[in-house]
Amino acid sequence: MTTAAPRPVHPDGMPDTFDVVVQPASELRGSLRAQPSKNYTTRYLLAAALSEGEVRVIGVATSEDAGAMLRCLADWGAGVELIGEDAVIRGFGARPRAGVTLNPGNAGAVARFLMGVSVLTEGTTFLTDYPDSLGKRPQGDLLEALERLGARVSSDAGRLPISISGPVRGGTVDNKLEVSAGKSSQYASALMFLAPLLPGGLELRLSGDIKSRAPLRQTLDTLAAFGVKATASADLSRIDIPGAQTYSAGRVTVPGDYPGSAAILAAAALLPGEVRLSNLREHDLQGEREAVSVLRQMGADIQRAGDVLTVRGGRPLNAVTRDGDGFTDAVQALSAAAASASGTTTWENVLTLRLKECDRISDTRRELEKLGLYVTETGDSLSISGAPSIAGGVTVDGQGDHRMIMLLTLIGMRAQSPIRITGAHHIRKSYPQFFRHLETLGASFEYVPTEP
Repeated sequence: MTTAAPRPVHPDGMPDTFDVVVQPASELRGSLRAQPSKNYTTRYLLAAALSEGEVRVIGVATSEDAGAMLRCLADWGAGVELIGEDAVIRGFGARPRAGVTLNPGNAGAVARFLMGVSVLTEGTTFLTDYPDSLGKRPQGDLLEALERLGARVSSDAGRLPISISGPVRGGTVDNKLEVSAGKSSQYASALMFLAPLLPGGLELRLSGDIKSRAPLRQTLDTLAAFGVKATASADLSRIDIPGAQTYSAGRVTVPGDYPGSAAILAAAALLPGEVRLSNLREHDLQGEREAVSVLRQMGADIQRAGDVLTVRGGRPLNAVTRDGDGFTDAVQALSAAAASASGTTTWENVLTLRLKECDRISDTRRELEKLGLYVTETGDSLSISGAPSIAGGVTVDGQGDHRMIMLLTLIGMRAQSPIRITGAHHIRKSYPQFFRHLETLGASFEYVPTEP
């Protein structure tokens, strides 16, 4: 008699791979502390590794993206020690180890930031075990900029696998370098991390319709926290970073995460009850902070006292039309509120949503249609007509996308019958405790193990 091998269990105590069955919820009530910011965690960790000494990054995210950055930095020669909720990094400065193959998993920003810095080596190769997600995302604009600096680059038509080799000089003419920001701001951020370590620095000129300015400001904020001087025009089309600088910071503290918290705030607004969410700075540079304003505009009752937001849920919501480019990582969560609002909500200028872990415009439309909602799209917009009730009782596809899983979970919580979301383990990319946090507020889920 043979015994079947046990299914893998993830360190968080949940199945390694699983679907989630979302039960209808009557109310949400309680208090949570917002998880650490994914975007700031990855930036602080990279800046710490580019430092010459030791840096303690206080309160790092536990997401897969943070893990990918830590793994790649260690492979590159940084000392990495996790102490409680902190990470102590012993940096390699401007000398990452050469001849290394890095696998950033499915972390697009991590891959791009590291590609920018990789020209400090005489050869780094980038691979991914997510060929149908990160493997399909374009990197060409960044690679072209690196080639103009003198790097030697090989790729699969601008996609992974990619090999990059330095050394490089400063900018092409008087240290000026143009990079397209029409598809992603991450290309420019990658060059911003590199610039202070080049002898002549870089005068970056961002071309195209600049997308997602808030993350660029987060990168500038990170440079400042590590003692790096930089100046930028008001519209961020010009960013000047002198060369021959060093990264230095003894301790930095990661702020709370607004993109993930947008989902908790939206859930709290949708259902009766009262939820308090702390660790969210009022004047934070994360663009997804705007989710608070959007939910208020829709009619949600949200009050702030310092870094604590209190949501009194269950109020009727109304549709809005907003330019979503400044808060792209909150659009999916806010779409759950739109699905309950009176009227049709439109997110405009969100073309970059098509270039994420999935196509967050077309794939959102298809999954919401399975739930009975009326959804339309254009090349760069998404419109959702709210419904007074959702029948549920269907299976929807999480599309391997953490933000999509958040959206479908929130809608499932207000459905009349349970819904099943496939591939729900991908929530770990940005918010590993998402389901557990909702459970502490009164939500109920069933975790169904699946084959890896």
